[in-house]
Amino acid sequence: MLPIADVLAGTGGRLASGEAIAGFTGVSIDSRTVRPGDLFVALRGARHDGHAFVDEAVARGASGLLVERAPEEIADSTDGVAVVLVPDTLTALQRLATHWRQRWGGVVVGVTGSVGKTSTKELIASVLGAQRRVLASPGNYNTEVGLPLTLLALEASHQVAVVEMGMYAQGEIRQLARLARPNVGVVTNVGPSHLERLGSLERIAAAKAELVEELPPEGTAVLNADDPRVRAMATRTPARVVLYGVDGGDDGTPAGERLPRGELVRACDVVSHGLDGLSFTLVWKGDRRPVRTTLVGRHHVATALAAAGVALALGMSLEQVVQALGAAPPGSRLHVRQTPRGATVLDDTYNASPASTAAALDVLAEARGRRVAVLGDMF
Repeated sequence: MLPIADVLAGTGGRLASGEAIAGFTGVSIDSRTVRPGDLFVALRGARHDGHAFVDEAVARGASGLLVERAPEEIADSTDGVAVVLVPDTLTALQRLATHWRQRWGGVVVGVTGSVGKTSTKELIASVLGAQRRVLASPGNYNTEVGLPLTLLALEASHQVAVVEMGMYAQGEIRQLARLARPNVGVVTNVGPSHLERLGSLERIAAAKAELVEELPPEGTAVLNADDPRVRAMATRTPARVVLYGVDGGDDGTPAGERLPRGELVRACDVVSHGLDGLSFTLVWKGDRRPVRTTLVGRHHVATALAAAGVALALGMSLEQVVQALGAAPPGSRLHVRQTPRGATVLDDTYNASPASTAAALDVLAEARGRRVAVLGDMF
């Protein structure tokens, strides 16, 4: 339940009608998905203005409206509906989300990177979920709209929120971090995604680093030590640093240039079992444990290490992490599907990129039998 008092306090809005409404069971920006008891936020977009769909939202049972215009201007009737007036509904949505996140008071884990954000987010949520009640942002809800909606879905029983943070330009990750106030920030890698907008890998790295720059001193930055641009971010955060990487020396300590500061969780003895998953040895502070996971493809060792780094930083034991990694589902990327005629399909169509496609082709190359790659455009 989102109390009306919190909506007013978080947005700074004015209650134009609906004094009898106590609160809302959810928040929606799409009139087609409104459920009874929801607060409908009328956002203005490039193609549509949410104010044009207020009547539909009310007809579907919305208990409240967050709008920029007076009720009589946008709806046939708002009887029994709380109407909150604000100057800008997007800004109000974001402020409300930050207010609700602070009132909730749990742990927020933010994940960014050029590739692997969604897979990493899902695995972190799965591993932490073995010990705590976790909310993960759905799909790639990683924008200035999707992130607030995720935070507003937090309930008192949730202990952790794992959220994805995307960007198209410098400053956007910083905005999302200030909105979500993460305790833990994960950066997976820096690649050529958005190169046409930002102009260089260095500028992309600077944009991704905004997440760890915004962490509090008592927070934790979890960084990919195998990516030199991400590894260098260890010097750009006031937070504790946990790096992760594949191999790094028999004693678990990498060469000095690999570890500018912080602790290291690493994997060695990596074995790909093709479509049956991966096995490796997980090393943390001199302790070594074997891991077997259903994740397909060697590139997912880094995904597993990122999840392990977050879980260890938040107090899970190494044994608990190993068990949780072994029990984790494959995730939304690189689904292995069987056809009625016995063919195996590797489905990597969800939000594919050149890097993820290259990783999928590596998995295909390990498969037996006749192999066919079907590739399309990637945008």
